[in-house]
Parts: sequence; structure tokens; C-alpha cells
Amino acid sequence: MNQFGALDTAIIVAMVVVYIVATSWLSVRLRSKTTGEFMVAGRAAPALVIAILLMSEFIGAKSTIGTSQEAFKVGIAASWSVIAASIGFLLFGLFMAKRLYKSGEFTISGFVAQKYGKTAKLVVSAVMIYALLIVNVGNYVSGAAAISTVLKVNLPTAAVITAIVSTIYFAYGGLKSVLYVTIFHSAMKILGIGILVWVALSMTGGIAPMVSSMPEHYFTWNGALGGGTIGAWIIGTAGAIFSTQFIIQAISGARSGEDARKSTLIAAALCVPIALALGLLGVSAKFLFPDIKGLYALPVFLQHMNPVLAGIVTVSLVASIFVSVSTVALAIASLVVKDFYVPRYHPTPERELAATRWISLLVGFIPLIFVLFVPQILALSFFTRALRLTVTVVALMGIYLPFFNSARGAIAALVLATIATSVWYLLDNPFGIDNMYIALAAPALVMVIERLIFPSTPGDQQERAAPELGQAARQQH
Repeated sequence: MNQFGALDTAIIVAMVVVYIVATSWLSVRLRSKTTGEFMVAGRAAPALVIAILLMSEFIGAKSTIGTSQEAFKVGIAASWSVIAASIGFLLFGLFMAKRLYKSGEFTISGFVAQKYGKTAKLVVSAVMIYALLIVNVGNYVSGAAAISTVLKVNLPTAAVITAIVSTIYFAYGGLKSVLYVTIFHSAMKILGIGILVWVALSMTGGIAPMVSSMPEHYFTWNGALGGGTIGAWIIGTAGAIFSTQFIIQAISGARSGEDARKSTLIAAALCVPIALALGLLGVSAKFLFPDIKGLYALPVFLQHMNPVLAGIVTVSLVASIFVSVSTVALAIASLVVKDFYVPRYHPTPERELAATRWISLLVGFIPLIFVLFVPQILALSFFTRALRLTVTVVALMGIYLPFFNSARGAIAALVLATIATSVWYLLDNPFGIDNMYIALAAPALVMVIERLIFPSTPGDQQERAAPELGQAARQQH
């Protein structure tokens, strides 16, 4: 889409390269020196810093481009895809953030173990690792596509660049480094979106001309979307926020439970204006360029600004990519270390940190296999939200409905709901029922049936007692 000459393109490429080098250097300089810094930033991060990380993760490159693309087709109501994250963060802050922080755990599987025992913990960890691995395959695909366009390289080379840079960010820096480098990424992202909106509204003459000449649904709350679609977005995104590992890990880096809660509420507020801005960009593109493909609803404005501004916007897209990849990969590595490596090998703190970095390197490069040979796996990214939603339902029932305290019921719910949701997804959502609703209903139904058939048994209490005693021992230590 871009019509820049060789010099203009060189300027944009140089800006991107300088940004990557500078933030990589900063990441290494701020690298974590202990396992505590690597996993939870030493529990010393300010609420605002954590809030920016949370917001940036859920508004990555796919959301940035995808929301505008959807708005091009259905109207500004496409903003619900990001507003859903705002609703999720709000609910998470009100009902879960402080409780999770006070649990002393920084993995969702560890928190579930306190309610349902070790077996449930391993099942949750396996489901989450699988789901997040697919999420990062999608991030690598979108990242490679953007970088290949900017740097004029092929897709495999761009994917390798994405893997190398993002792995430097999280494998050496850990959460401490990722938190602070994300401030720069987020500043660039917000600046880039602001420039795009300014250019778009300058070209349209404001909002009024669009409202007067475009179909009415482009400016209604639901646009051309059905209420079921919007509901599925909200349920799936909120459910993913409640159980996703990098969310739990990020708030665990806060100074206190109250700061953890504040960070999620700030993130909720930050998401709303960005959501509306992305929706407005898609509608503006439809007004100005009705015959282009929706995929170019956001990039089309790059060719209508000078190369320096275009370079800033391009850097903002690259920054979105690295935030998404780094935080998800860090979450996967943390689950592998905490739930599988440490229980088996009982390493010293030094060995644990060294092993964490080696495992992080593997986590950073494994997605390349799927990016290079199975790129269509990107279509599974929305399915991963449904997988995470099943974990949320089980965790919330254990917290707020203590009658459902059976480890057997929790494990059955996780396994059967994952299978049911997968089958429903593969069948392409029969009867028009989104797989998100299956992920919401199936675990609750399984746990209710199990509780009706089997009364509470001493075995359930004994299995839960083990992780609780371990947690008490860690706190005393």
C-alpha cells in the first residue's frame, strides 16, 4: 500500500532498526538478577507500570489492525472487541486481583492448586501452556507479516527476527525488564494511534461528514454485529483475563494487593479511548477508501503522511508485536519452571534462574516451527480464549461457591470442557452457538453433576491440604 520512495523507505527502516536495538539494549541492562525479579519483578513495580503492561498486552498488533479491519465492515461497534478487555479488567480488579495477590502464587495453576490440589494444578498448567503457545504462534505470524513488509525481507526471516528480539526482551530481562521496556513500547503505540486518528480526521473533515453520509449502522452501539457476537467477545475476553498466566504474573509484581487491584482498574480505563480510536480509524477508511480491502483500513493512512510520521506509526506497530510476544512467552516459561522443573529437580536459586533462561530460549523459538510450516494455525487464536475461560469458571466456582470443592469435579470439568469446546470449535459452532458459550457452560455443568452424584470425600480435602501446607511453609520461610 505504501508509495514511498527509496529514501523515504530507508528512513522508516532506520527508525525501526534503531528502536529495536535501543530497546534490546535497555532490556539487557535492566535484566533480572534473581528468580524473584525474573518471575514477579521483586514485587516492587508501581501500579501504573503494571497497568500499562496489562493494557498493552491485550491491545497488541492483532487487536490494533484487526479492530480497524472489523470496523471497516461493521462500524464503530467493532470497538467492543477491545472494550471487552476493559470490562474484563474492571471485573478482575473488583473480584479477583487482591485475592490472587494475597494467595502468594504467581501462576494460575498454583492458585487453583490451593483450591483443588496438585493434579488439578498440573491439568490447568498443561491447558494454559498449550493455549498460550497457540496465542504466540498467532503473534509471531502477525509480527512477521508486519516486519517483512517494513524491512523488505521474506516471512521466515522476519519470523526469526521477531523470535530473536522478543526472546532477548523476556529471556534475559524477565518480568522486571519487560515491565519497564513496555513503557516505551506503550508510549510509541499511543503516539502512533494518535497520529493515525489525527491524519484520518483531517482527511474526513471530522466525524460529522461521515455520520451524515454513511449508513446508520456505522455509528450505532451494535453496528452490523449481532448481540451474540458482542456477548461472546465480552465473555471470552473477560474469561481469558481472569485466568491468563501473564495477567496473574503481572499483578504479582505489584507492591501490595491494593496496588494489584488499582493496576487492573487503570488498565480498564486505558483500554476505552484506544478501542474507540481504532474503531474510528476503520470507519474513516471506509468513508475515504470504500473499495480497499478491510485489512488495509489502518495501514492505508501511512501513505498519506510524511516518512517521519509514518516511521513513528510503523515503530508503534512493531512495539505492539514485541509486547505481545514477550509477555506470553514469559508466562509459558514461568509455568514450565514453576510447575514442572522446580518440583522435579528442586534446584538452588542460582540453578533455577539459569534453567529459567534456558527454558525461556526454547519457549521463544518453538513457535517458529508452526509459523514456518503451519501458518493457518493463527485461526485458532480465538479458540485459546475459550480454553482459558474454562479455567476461569473452575477457579471462580472454587472461590465463590465453596460447596463445589471436589478435586475430582474440578479435574473432570477442565478435561471434559476442553474436549467439548474443542469439538464445538472444530464443528464450526453448530446451531449458531459460539464455542465461548460452550466453554462457559460446560465446566459449570460438569461440576454440578459431579457434586450431585458424589458427595464430598476426605480424599478431596487431603489432596487440597498438600499445596496449602506447602504455601504456609513458604510464607514461614
